Amino acid sequence: MKKVMKYMLMLLAVATMGLSLQASASPEIMTAASAATEAVEADIDLGESLVNFVEQSGISGIFADWRVLVMLVISCALLYLAIVKQYEPLLLLPIAFGMLLTNLPGAGMYHSELFAEGHVHWATAEGTTFDRVAGLLDFLYLGVKLGIYPCLIFVGVGAMTDFGPLIANPKSLLLGAAAQFGIFATFLGASAMGFTPAEAGSIGIIGGADGPTAIYLTAKLAPQLLGPIAVAAYSYMALVPVIQPPIMRALTTKAERQIVMKQLRTVSKTEKIIFPIAMTMIISLLLPSAAPLIGCLMLGNLMKECGVVERLSKTVQNELMNIVTIFLGISVGATATADAFLNWQTIGIMVLGVTAFCLGSGAGVVLAKIMNLFSKEKINPLIGSAGVSAVPMAARVSQKVGQEENPANFLLMHAMGPNVSGVIGSAVAAGILLAFLG
Repeated sequence: MKKVMKYMLMLLAVATMGLSLQASASPEIMTAASAATEAVEADIDLGESLVNFVEQSGISGIFADWRVLVMLVISCALLYLAIVKQYEPLLLLPIAFGMLLTNLPGAGMYHSELFAEGHVHWATAEGTTFDRVAGLLDFLYLGVKLGIYPCLIFVGVGAMTDFGPLIANPKSLLLGAAAQFGIFATFLGASAMGFTPAEAGSIGIIGGADGPTAIYLTAKLAPQLLGPIAVAAYSYMALVPVIQPPIMRALTTKAERQIVMKQLRTVSKTEKIIFPIAMTMIISLLLPSAAPLIGCLMLGNLMKECGVVERLSKTVQNELMNIVTIFLGISVGATATADAFLNWQTIGIMVLGVTAFCLGSGAGVVLAKIMNLFSKEKINPLIGSAGVSAVPMAARVSQKVGQEENPANFLLMHAMGPNVSGVIGSAVAAGILLAFLG
């Protein structure tokens, strides 16, 4: 009780001293304090503050530019396709959400000025520091701009790919090469339509049905088209089961679709280990510009086949692939701003992209038919359409269409040969375009 009384007396003494100091303050000090308070109150205009708040809100940005609202609707539509329809959800979902983030008015997550003319500009033309703080998506986009994400994804793809069917039937490499016809034919068509050679090459690569390769090449040649090209590439990959079957049936007869192929030979472990090493050396020596993609693809495959780095193989197939896929999708979606996406050029890209994909699918089928003219062992032409690089979806489509004609026909493993060769072919095609246009 004595301690409590002691503390109360101390508090009372402190309060008394404060009142004494206030009473003894000079009139000048009191006058200055009063004037400062009145100045602050005069500066605060409630109406003006509310107007400034509304002008700085994202809602006012939507009213200022209707295209922003359109982009938000498009991003929500893509989210619907990824979640409800499950069209390539692993990449379409982060791409759509990245598109949503970059088009939120005032959020300042991505600034296209930082990456103008294909270079990273951390300073303005006057040499001063960039007048806005770089946003989150600006830093994530560096992985795309520098070609890091596509190469890391290729490591994972390689670790999940079995090159055995290709090794067992080397002729299927020709079918994968034929499917790249759509890339170069569309390159010529896009050039004739007025696109620059670099832009035409980036559009043509859509025909390879290989999203990471399309992103890698476009980031190098035409970064201003990255948004629409990435959306087109992954959209057409998701629509493989819809687009390819009519083309396959139109180019083949019923008898050709019923051709039964012999079972592939067993490929030894030694062959599977030597293959990625040999392919890396051969392609990189002939076409150094393709080395980053091919090297990463074959590194992942070597990890899988050698059997001595199982932990690394599992990591690149799962954790690494998942993390990089998130970053890649969000940062690519960030490039789909209203200025870059809502124009006639984007419509042209979509049309040319599906044209490239159809031409590539058809070219593989046609080459298989030509090969049958000179081969004793007949090839079911349906596997030629799997030469595009949508692994393993295109191979599954060949299997499905073949079984519709002959339920006893099993084409999946035969179609995997052209399918994985299509991955190699699209990377080589990207290297060729980069060597000539980069």
